Amino acid sequence: MGDTPAATSERADVVVVGARCAGAATAIPLVEAGRRVVVLDAAGLPSDTLSTHLLWPAGVAELRRLGALDAVAELGAPPLTEAFAEGAGFGIASAFPAVDGIDYALCVRRTGLDAALARTAAAAGADVRPRSRVHALLWDGERCAGVRYADADGRFREIRARLVVGADGRRSTVAREVGAERPFHLVPSGRECYFAYWRDRADAPRHIAAQWRDGADLGTAFPCDGGLLLSLVQPPVSDSPRGPGEAERRYAAAIDRLPALARRLEGCERVGRVRSATGIASYFRASAGPGWALPGDAGHFKDPVTAQGIRDALHYGRLLGAAAARVLDDPAALDAALREWERRRITECREIFHWTNRLARGEAMRPLEIELYRSATADPDLAALTAGIFSRTRRPGELQTPRRAVRLAAGAVRHQRDRLPAVLTDIARELRQAVADRVVSRTTLRGTVPPAAPAATGAAHPPAVPGEHHV
Repeated sequence: MGDTPAATSERADVVVVGARCAGAATAIPLVEAGRRVVVLDAAGLPSDTLSTHLLWPAGVAELRRLGALDAVAELGAPPLTEAFAEGAGFGIASAFPAVDGIDYALCVRRTGLDAALARTAAAAGADVRPRSRVHALLWDGERCAGVRYADADGRFREIRARLVVGADGRRSTVAREVGAERPFHLVPSGRECYFAYWRDRADAPRHIAAQWRDGADLGTAFPCDGGLLLSLVQPPVSDSPRGPGEAERRYAAAIDRLPALARRLEGCERVGRVRSATGIASYFRASAGPGWALPGDAGHFKDPVTAQGIRDALHYGRLLGAAAARVLDDPAALDAALREWERRRITECREIFHWTNRLARGEAMRPLEIELYRSATADPDLAALTAGIFSRTRRPGELQTPRRAVRLAAGAVRHQRDRLPAVLTDIARELRQAVADRVVSRTTLRGTVPPAAPAATGAAHPPAVPGEHHV
């Protein structure tokens, strides 16, 4: 940084790097507690970002807790009051479980969602500064003490603060600068992600959030704002060479392999290009240290197959802001609060992390999965339990009890006799996976994490997610 121009300096209680879901959610309770918060974002706002953006009822409830739901509702996304999932010929329809009185999901394009959250944070009292790119952190010994950034006019500035929050996504500058970029637990996905918007039909069922599985492919159709439909496909990872037009080809081919999704898109008109994320991996990073914390994808990421990212960014961002607001004036108490916040996120997210990674394997439906779908078509309670897992009102462990496992295994044997070797192999595999997940939860994800490596100015940092790239 020796050639960097001299920077002007100011002070704040908290600097939040990133003004989107996690950043705005962190800032709002802090300013409501009377703290001075500066929120920096490298992008102009409003602007788009790569994201699959379904909010289950738990995510919508978070918007209301933050005071942003009215602004988001004005964007016009239809309430999604019914969940539909189909696999192996079995279709399951269910209502969403209510979370604090919210019994619907929303699919909102990120341009409008993020802008509404940033406006809500600014209205609450946060100083939101778009086009402000952080270049380095400031340190007081081993304690993070602020940021150095270039403002919208390219001038370098410094902000000294008691807490620096890195809400700047998977490629987090803050995570890199504190030495936390390399995850302490990482699980590569077996799926790739491609999505596009479609102008929806006038007679379309715009109250249904739908998912279909056929073979190893998975596809969705989520009505969203602007009269559009978000259709996402997650085919298995491909080793084919990347090149111009590959995203378009992969997207179209996956839709062709999902006849029910293709029928849902009949009469719809594609709007804009296909967007993609490949080389995806779910992970946990060390997310708290002296004077710094990493909410949102900067600290923890799950494959988009279960659409949990926005809810968790809002929820744990809000919890972080509320916890820090009370103890900002006491460094030791602040560090303890940050560690407890980190521990809470790990322990609360590890079950859904394991559940997500199973769905992200990129494999054809296995015998026990088929039996789950078959059983849920005749058992409304089982269908409601499955919907509740996605909305975080129920735990995967409630579905994976020994009694239910025995029932599913017996049902699979009874209904799939012609595939008995595959059924037995699947049962054995699930038992091994359950043991492996429990071991990981009790060791790697036990709620405490190794400290981040000491920050080293100018040091080379490993990639956050090896091989990650977008087409």
